[in-house]
Amino acid sequence: MNRIYMDNAATTRVTEPVAQAMLPYLTEVFGNPSSVHAFGRDARRALDNARAQVAAALNAKPNEIYFTGCGTESDNWAIRGTAYARRDKGNHIITSAIEHHAVLHTCEQLEKEGFRVTYLPVDEEGLIRIEDLKAAITPETILITIMTANNEIGTIQPIKEIGAIAKENGIRFHTDAVQAIGSVKIDVKDMNIDMLSLSGHKFHAPKGVGVLYVRNGVRLERLIQGGAQERTQRAGTENLASIVALGKAIELATANIDAHNEKLTAMRDRLIDGILETIPETRLNGHRTQRLPGNVNVSVRYIEGEALLLSLDLKGIAASSGSACTSGSLDPSHVLLAIGLPHEIAHGSLRLSLSEENTMEEVEYVIATLKEIVDRLRAMSPLYNA
Repeated sequence: MNRIYMDNAATTRVTEPVAQAMLPYLTEVFGNPSSVHAFGRDARRALDNARAQVAAALNAKPNEIYFTGCGTESDNWAIRGTAYARRDKGNHIITSAIEHHAVLHTCEQLEKEGFRVTYLPVDEEGLIRIEDLKAAITPETILITIMTANNEIGTIQPIKEIGAIAKENGIRFHTDAVQAIGSVKIDVKDMNIDMLSLSGHKFHAPKGVGVLYVRNGVRLERLIQGGAQERTQRAGTENLASIVALGKAIELATANIDAHNEKLTAMRDRLIDGILETIPETRLNGHRTQRLPGNVNVSVRYIEGEALLLSLDLKGIAASSGSACTSGSLDPSHVLLAIGLPHEIAHGSLRLSLSEENTMEEVEYVIATLKEIVDRLRAMSPLYNA
């Protein structure tokens, strides 16, 4: 049985060029970048090169790039670091109701510490309303943190417009761009982004390595104390091999972004149309066009998302559910509830996320297979037969 991977929003495969780039730094160039001898200097050069690669991809400066362990750490550092560093200027943070839990849970913790947080609602397509953002700003607002693209429904926010509003009001702006790298063109200067989080495993680098971009002049409190790594701001010996891989991966992802998006958008649109046209009582979640080129999120009425996942897996298709049930929670996705879906429909959601390694033949197979599965499951559903 052929296996089809359509869960790239969860993680991507490390591609051959990226794996080859990192291999020497596991066995040959093994020095500590902080060491002053030749072994350490070789490692330091590789670290500096990767930093330059990331900076070039974002139109940033190399000294604005800090390597972290993951996107979650980067989000935590940006939000908590800003909150503590700017406490004397105010205690108000603005975010959205559909952020990743790395953002939401961090904001909830800060609320327990005396900070105030406004959670902006979104419309039925997952977009914040600019007028809501403007209305939420107060003299106490010190940070706006809005994700570039949603990890579940793929909706892309108007980041440049948000950045301009933040700059005009003297407010720090952070964006979680973990899902966006390689799919959305990002220019931190043009978009007035002060801080940006990314994670290597979303664009074909290994798991366990991330980045926080911090514009020069933006001060953050440190989260991790220890040595003088990352210009004294983030202690801990650098994960050199993975950092080298991330540098190579982001270089490849951003260099080929137009061709990448064209291919993925064609597959995405065929997948969406095929599902909505052949399977009755389905709906697309998220914006129809202002969405990530590889993201498809649909709700299928009268069926639990977990049943869809298990059935797809038996057919060799890897996907994920729009529900959080598979991670141990009985509650449906907070994102789907925020766009107005009732619980029973949110529970029957499916996310299919593509990469350039997928093919149109796989898309056609998934459409046909999903229809068979839905027909079978609905035939057993008392709700559907009613």
